[in-house]
Amino acid sequence: MNHDEPLIEPPELHRAEAASAGLGLKADLVMALRFFSRLPTGDSPHQVPDLGRIALALPLASVVIGIGPALLLVVGAFLGLPSYFAAALAVGGMIIATGAMAEDAVADAMDGLFGGHSRERRLEIMKDSRHGTYGVAALCLFVLLRVTALGAVAALNPLAAAALWLAASIAGRSGALWLAVTLPPARRDGASAAAGQVPLRNFLVGGAFALVLLFVLAAPATSVVAVVVAGAAASLVIAGWTALCRRLLEGQTGDVIGALGALVETAVLAALLPFV
Repeated sequence: MNHDEPLIEPPELHRAEAASAGLGLKADLVMALRFFSRLPTGDSPHQVPDLGRIALALPLASVVIGIGPALLLVVGAFLGLPSYFAAALAVGGMIIATGAMAEDAVADAMDGLFGGHSRERRLEIMKDSRHGTYGVAALCLFVLLRVTALGAVAALNPLAAAALWLAASIAGRSGALWLAVTLPPARRDGASAAAGQVPLRNFLVGGAFALVLLFVLAAPATSVVAVVVAGAAASLVIAGWTALCRRLLEGQTGDVIGALGALVETAVLAALLPFV
């Protein structure tokens, strides 16, 4: 998540606005889409992002965000484009749809966590809009891994490639919110702090929905065993990244949440590929 312009006011100060703008799944979906994408969402009143509400609608929002790039992959492959070229176009479409949120988060998080020698210095680096060696290397690797994974599967079955990508992106975004459940904000003035922590119940409800979608999308193209392996891989990545953020930052930021989403997406794709 890109948080160059922090949100200062916490969501509890906007309960009256939230009530007037509407509550429920539709309002939560709009909030999630506005937070995680650049897709048009109509002219409903803006609400300050609340991660607790976003967690409930995020699996559905991830489908909305990912369906366009996934269709671009399928259409490109069926039109006769080389599979890796179609995959590169699709990944580019995802970057446009999300405003490069995950890519920016990966670069900032890797620069900060591995380029600083103290908690304060790591947080300072992550707020810097410039990218260093760790960030550029991680960003390039993230894009390359997605393109090669999708291109390899699309060469065999474009529909399977699109389904696996949707499943992985859903798991990545929803799984990454675990950081906002278990760790406090690392800084008081960041957008993550303003968006609030995620109640465990909300995370579990959204996570259960994400797991159902993971199974529905990935199992037909792979197997039930593959989905179990992918879930285990995602859990290991989430646990490891959480421990790293706890040790190096003593908390979480929007950047490390976004980077975890990218890591989980990559881990799920890597776990599913051998079963295609």
